[in-house]
Amino acid sequence: MRTVKFRNSEKTEVVGKIVCVGQNYADHIAEMGGEKPDFPVVFLKPTSALIYSGGEIIHPSYSNNLHHEAELVLLIGNKVKNASKEEAEAAIAGYTIGLDMTLRDLQKQYKDKGQPWTISKSFDTSAVVAEIIPTEERPLEGDENILLKVNNETRQDCSTSKLIYNPAEVVQYLSSMLTLEKGDLIFTGTPSGVSKVVPGDNIYAELSCLVHLDAKVVSDEN
Repeated sequence: MRTVKFRNSEKTEVVGKIVCVGQNYADHIAEMGGEKPDFPVVFLKPTSALIYSGGEIIHPSYSNNLHHEAELVLLIGNKVKNASKEEAEAAIAGYTIGLDMTLRDLQKQYKDKGQPWTISKSFDTSAVVAEIIPTEERPLEGDENILLKVNNETRQDCSTSKLIYNPAEVVQYLSSMLTLEKGDLIFTGTPSGVSKVVPGDNIYAELSCLVHLDAKVVSDEN
């Protein structure tokens, strides 16, 4: 069982499922050589993939191209299905910064064969999150800044105002396809600047100086 912790509190929430949205920033779509999808691209991560700030990201030996993807992550506070935009917005109980770690070589290999690319996104330690900021404490303003550094070198720096589908729209769309429940986490997509990391690299990511995370990439042979 995995939980997330709220900032400045001992309160925790048991995590249900981890739902992720891809291709939600035009600049990231462009850097990957893709085209804007008609609908949000959706995939899942198991809760076994989840680790926290200060943890270690294990670089699987079966991949040679591990990428970082910094993202705004939402926490769902109540069960919601076929939500209106207002209901979707009300269902967001909190948010934080997160990392969607991706085995880019495996992802491309599976895509080229027309096969599911689940393994490239769902390996152990592929989802990293910081503490949750409750929306009742500070509502999302829509222009929070995502910053990611590797070994103190800036790799990603972008405002969430550039999301193709904003947080409420993401929740609304997802709830039209599947029931969202209390404790679910939603990764909302990454901006451009994704790049390779290797064992020994230190990753730092923050959301508008509100919350941050640190993680170190290590070999699976340790």
